[in-house]
Amino acid sequence: MTLLNEYLRERFGCKVYKVSINAGLTCPNRDGRLGFSGCIFCSAGGSGEFAQDPEMSIYDQIEAGKKLVSSKIKEGKFIAYFQAYTNTYAPVEKLRPLYTEAAEHPDIVAVSIATRPDCLPEDVLDLLGEINRIKPVWAELGLQTVHKDTADYIRRGYDLEVYDKAVTELKRRGIEVITHVILGLPGETPEMMKETVKYVCEKGTDGIKLQLLHVLKGTDLEKEYMAGKFEVLTEDEYINILKECVSIIPNDVVIHRLTGDGDKKLLTAPLWSGDKKHMINRIRKEVLT
Repeated sequence: MTLLNEYLRERFGCKVYKVSINAGLTCPNRDGRLGFSGCIFCSAGGSGEFAQDPEMSIYDQIEAGKKLVSSKIKEGKFIAYFQAYTNTYAPVEKLRPLYTEAAEHPDIVAVSIATRPDCLPEDVLDLLGEINRIKPVWAELGLQTVHKDTADYIRRGYDLEVYDKAVTELKRRGIEVITHVILGLPGETPEMMKETVKYVCEKGTDGIKLQLLHVLKGTDLEKEYMAGKFEVLTEDEYINILKECVSIIPNDVVIHRLTGDGDKKLLTAPLWSGDKKHMINRIRKEVLT
């Protein structure tokens, strides 16, 4: 298997950290184009709780992010991670200066852009190709599942074919693709989760993020959970599912995540996931050996 830290060190020759950026954008699932409430699991911060202040320039956000890990990294470099909301959901005239400012920062080795497959029109795809000539660009696609019933339940808002086309168009322009998958979505069996992992690997994703389902305060998913409509995975169940999923990921697909970093102040369930150190140790001993 290929894990992110080793991959980054081999590719860039040093320790590499991600700096989370908030570009002040929104999402079609929030501005009314598709809906107003977001995906059922998404927090009010659009998954960008650890990103910087969107009122700051991109350069200043990167500098602030560097300071947060200054005690851990001395000689390393950084990835500019456009994390909050949908980071291709704006006209290219707005996106170009944001991406360019990140790519031209001397300590940035790559630009990673979290987005939706249905928010990649032709001109934005071409812009990503343009920025890719300055620094490597990664497109992080929030797929979560390949199963239609689950996708409808979580209000994803696009069909699987849209993801397929996005992967094809991104790779045609030399853009690396990282696919986000959530393990433990209501109604899904371990076999269904493995089917999602197998599918995205076969479709040519360059990287994969396996994220435990977090029930966060203030989300519609929390309402469902509190009403007893589903149960979250136990710690042992999650470890066993991870083993199964990791076993089918090819070596040429980089594993970017095997758990999750939900904001503890927002976490309703599963509470066991809040002990990150313990989970990392279990994953190392039971999944990565």
